[in-house]
Amino acid sequence: MEDQPLLKVEQLALKKHAIFKQSRLRYLSRSMLASMFIGFGVIVAFKTGNYFYLEQSPLTYPMAAITFGAAIILISYGGGDLFTGNTFYYSFASLRKKMSWIDTAKLWGMSYAGNILGAAVFALLIYTTGLFDDSSVNGFLLSVVEKKMHTPASELFFRGILCNWLVCLAFFVPMSFKEDGAKMFAMMLFVFCFFISGYEHSIANMCTFAIALVLHHPGTISFDGVMHNLVPVTLGNLIGGSVLMGFMYYYVNKPFMKEI
Repeated sequence: MEDQPLLKVEQLALKKHAIFKQSRLRYLSRSMLASMFIGFGVIVAFKTGNYFYLEQSPLTYPMAAITFGAAIILISYGGGDLFTGNTFYYSFASLRKKMSWIDTAKLWGMSYAGNILGAAVFALLIYTTGLFDDSSVNGFLLSVVEKKMHTPASELFFRGILCNWLVCLAFFVPMSFKEDGAKMFAMMLFVFCFFISGYEHSIANMCTFAIALVLHHPGTISFDGVMHNLVPVTLGNLIGGSVLMGFMYYYVNKPFMKEI
């Protein structure tokens, strides 16, 4: 049974809630860190993938997917607070009546706001480096962003559901492992699966979009395109984490966790 890892999920949710109650600014700062950590993953993934993109290699996405795994390691061990994972943690704790749904909604909103701020700050930092100014370096990133901004909203919504289901599993499954090496390998494998599958992660997208917008970009990349993508993807991520993870694991494990 998954009762022990689920207890860890519950404890993590309550710990995050305690930080929020103690200082909303600290909680916001932790949320900013999470999207900045994802920003590092975005940079290394698109920088690596671009070498293969220029050669029109079929390895473009696999190589980008492998290197993007650095983001989840940074978040897991670096202490960031990510909205997508919180959709699972807080919904499960609320279903267990360990915290109220009102508090859960507040925490979701605060972590999402912090993630947006962190993405914006990280994009500005990248802009100042000049590392992505040249079209020979940013071609892969801009091409991916353009596609994301013109995908039908219904497809983005369901890709968002599948994405956060898989990403939450990437955090949850390793909770039952004892060795850090095994945990990191499993996390990176799950993230590789989500990236290579073409699913949509709202926070990874906002980081990628923020970077694209501060670069010299074509007119097909716009703030309207950002909203077209992020609204359905965020809703999909919310359902993937809260329903397919939070509610589902609460329901199937309820008989085994009554006394805990």
